[in-house]
Amino acid sequence: MSFGGPQWPQEPQRQGQQGQQGYGEQGREAYGQQPGGHGQQGQQGQGQGYGQGAGGYGYPGPQGGGAPAPFLGAPAPGPQGGAPGPYSGPQGGGPQGGGPTPDWSALADASASRARRKRLLTIGGGVLAALVVGAVVATAVVATGKEDDTAKNGGGTPTAPASPTGSPTPEPTFSSVAPPPPPNPKDYISDPKKDRAPLTAEGLFPGRKLTMDGRPYTKGATSATANCAAVTQGGLGAVLKKNGCQKVLRATYVRDGVAVTVGVAVFPSEAAALKAKNQATGGIAPLTGAGVGDFCRATVCLRRSNAIGRYAYFTQAGFTNGKKVTTADRGVFRSSDDLGTFAFNQIYARGKSQASAAAGAPRQ
Repeated sequence: MSFGGPQWPQEPQRQGQQGQQGYGEQGREAYGQQPGGHGQQGQQGQGQGYGQGAGGYGYPGPQGGGAPAPFLGAPAPGPQGGAPGPYSGPQGGGPQGGGPTPDWSALADASASRARRKRLLTIGGGVLAALVVGAVVATAVVATGKEDDTAKNGGGTPTAPASPTGSPTPEPTFSSVAPPPPPNPKDYISDPKKDRAPLTAEGLFPGRKLTMDGRPYTKGATSATANCAAVTQGGLGAVLKKNGCQKVLRATYVRDGVAVTVGVAVFPSEAAALKAKNQATGGIAPLTGAGVGDFCRATVCLRRSNAIGRYAYFTQAGFTNGKKVTTADRGVFRSSDDLGTFAFNQIYARGKSQASAAAGAPRQ
């Protein structure tokens, strides 16, 4: 059997409308044709506004009711010797004999024309500004796209820094030959030409105790011999001899009244060890001494065998008091498994150590 392994501002208010209202009908009320405003006291002979008659800012007519004259030049003295008015021009012409009335419609049209020009300038400026902003944004988008393309393509080709002497820095070279794979430990425990490390019982079974899965065992006696058949029971000796056994190393371990002897037989090849494992009959002889008495003599014990590389290993387990082992004695089976696993681990460790040394790696 096997024992196991290793993710813009608002549109300006139209000046023409204000001119028609401020200097039109309301202007007539304030400046002359209808008494009121600044000229309400003109009928009493007092000055109205800045003039002497009821005409407000204009010159008084025959009855003192003339309308203001348009802006034509320097002011002239009034007919009564009063203060000069702000306007100059022919007298009369009004309904009361006053001066001519300004062309309010022309003034309003001029004001409206100025407002339209200002509005067109404002709209034109807004359109121009929008075009400038759009051109800036488009330029930024194109520049960003170029940067993204550069990033996706890995950027420009990097250049190697110049060496301190100014000569080009040599590029590293790599071998096209793949390194060899690390050595296989099993190769070293399968071939006697590689498996050349010292092999002794104390080296294979070191220390005085061992623990497997928390279960401690005390080691008893150990032995090593080239007479393989001498340390066997039943037909195992003949099997070992027929397959070229070279050496047998043994050790006994005890725990809770159960003793187990483990024996490791060395063969010249992996094939020979495998044959011995398959042909095994009988078992390894129990090893007594060093505090361990006779066991597995004239009674039923548990025998097992396995192989790895050019090594075959065998166990024999039983009670130290001579009691017969049955299938219900799980402790005996567990102890046999523990010592078989231990033997496997020790043999594989031997191969791993030699493989590491051959590869120049530190031992693990």
